Amino acid sequence: MYYCFMYTKDWIKGSLRTILLKLLSENPRMYGYEITRMVERLTDHQIQITEGALYPALHKLESQGLLISEKVPVGRRIRKYYSLTEKGRELATKNVEDYFSFVRTMIMLLSPKTPAI
Repeated sequence: MYYCFMYTKDWIKGSLRTILLKLLSENPRMYGYEITRMVERLTDHQIQITEGALYPALHKLESQGLLISEKVPVGRRIRKYYSLTEKGRELATKNVEDYFSFVRTMIMLLSPKTPAI
């Protein structure tokens, strides 16, 4: 489940892969809680991603060879860090470009049109 104050969960669900790839392309490695907090901070708390949405998405990206994970002891706990593979870095760049192209197309499609004269 995705919690979002301003946007439908379908919009977030369709964007989660790109969000994760983009964040990990800008940060050498991140763990799950850190990712959720960063999304909240960067969106002024308008998007909140739950663990139930985040971890399946991370595991899928890892199974596709786009991420690697590393377990690191932190005190008495084990923290799992995620990093992009080279393939993941390439896809992150492409996904962001594709997403902006999609947004431009949606703006053209949904913007009010000037009536023909």
